[in-house]
Amino acid sequence: MPGFINVPDAAHYWLTNGRVPLCLLDMDLSPLPALRAFPHQEELVAVDVEVCDGAIATIVPTGQAAVGDRPAVDLGEGLIWPCFVDMHTHLDKGHIWPRCPNPDGTFMGALDTVRKDHGNWQADELYHRMEFGLKCSYTHGTRGIRTHLDSFGPLGQTSFKVFDELRRQWRDRLILQAVCLVSLDYFLTPEAEPLAQLVAEFGGVLGGVAYMNDDIVLQLDQVFTLAKRYGLDLDFHTDESLDPEDITLRYVAEAALRHDFQGAITCGHCCSLSVQSPEVVEQTLTLVKAANIGIVSLPMCNLYLQDRQPEHTPRYRGVTILHELHQRGIPVALASDNCRDPFYAYGDHDGLDVFKQSVRIGHLDRPFTHWPQSVTSRPAQLMGLENLGVLKPAAPADLICFKARTLNELVARAQCDRIVLRQGTQIDTTLPDYRELDPWVQ
Repeated sequence: MPGFINVPDAAHYWLTNGRVPLCLLDMDLSPLPALRAFPHQEELVAVDVEVCDGAIATIVPTGQAAVGDRPAVDLGEGLIWPCFVDMHTHLDKGHIWPRCPNPDGTFMGALDTVRKDHGNWQADELYHRMEFGLKCSYTHGTRGIRTHLDSFGPLGQTSFKVFDELRRQWRDRLILQAVCLVSLDYFLTPEAEPLAQLVAEFGGVLGGVAYMNDDIVLQLDQVFTLAKRYGLDLDFHTDESLDPEDITLRYVAEAALRHDFQGAITCGHCCSLSVQSPEVVEQTLTLVKAANIGIVSLPMCNLYLQDRQPEHTPRYRGVTILHELHQRGIPVALASDNCRDPFYAYGDHDGLDVFKQSVRIGHLDRPFTHWPQSVTSRPAQLMGLENLGVLKPAAPADLICFKARTLNELVARAQCDRIVLRQGTQIDTTLPDYRELDPWVQ
């Protein structure tokens, strides 16, 4: 298997001489001296990690491992991360680019192209494309995934059934969640209640795309009413534009407070915050905080679509106000969103790529501090997944070992030689070949 080390095939062993970002440790830190790697603005901890029967047994300062006669692997000061959690994807759209590329690279071009392609989304076709995405995610080191599923009309039944089959087949490798995806006007039609019932049947999350329109309050009232009726969490696409008049995130927050909603709410994109006045932003963030809404940013997709005009260099990049949201105590996650489809032509379902690109796009490196949590523990918390995205004793030994010794080295190179452990066992990190998709996307 590729990688810079070989982890022993043993039930009990040590990973020694590793480094962990301080923010990813969920344990008593007093015995662990921090390594402040000036001038890189990094807080790392030198550790030895004991793995026993698929779980983390202990984490101790480097040099204090009670190795005895157990196998030990010297990581050479390489980084140890928990596996990634990717909480906003579109597995059902993934990898259709070869047969239907975006004609002009715009949001509307993507929307129209995908709608025209829906006729190709039969069960077998969906299954193979979605499974390809899961293979990539698993190989790169992802442990939990939330995917949005286009759910207009009969497509909803097909998509959720395919998703459920994949969830069962991958249950020992990935934790999967599904969100229905329709525009919110759909909730003012007779199809709204059957859709909520479908989502509840498959243990999913109720969701949709919020657009500014005269009925936005009625639409949201119906969504929240159905969510409370069926005990569902909520996940919205909001303000995916650079129009400062788009304030659907605020409408969602107001609806959550109006309905005294106690379930989890996540809103994705929120691009228009980046072009609004400080006064407008302040009003919205006050409501978002009060409504306990989590935000998931999709920097790569937004960078690809926003402010795209013919023969025009983009001035505005569409990424939401990551730092300001965090400073207000609003949880912010980062996710991959679309992959090789009209909404984003590239990507490979890789949580590390999401983190690296986001660091560069959003200036998340001076200092890094908490930002590694945005692709690990924070999305896990927003998805209600315990023990994922953190390093602590008794947690599953679902780990990624990097040759990179600092976050600077991590972001600078591709890290193709990373080691992925699942329940303490090293997996094969050979990515699936695109040729597997040829029968389905040509």
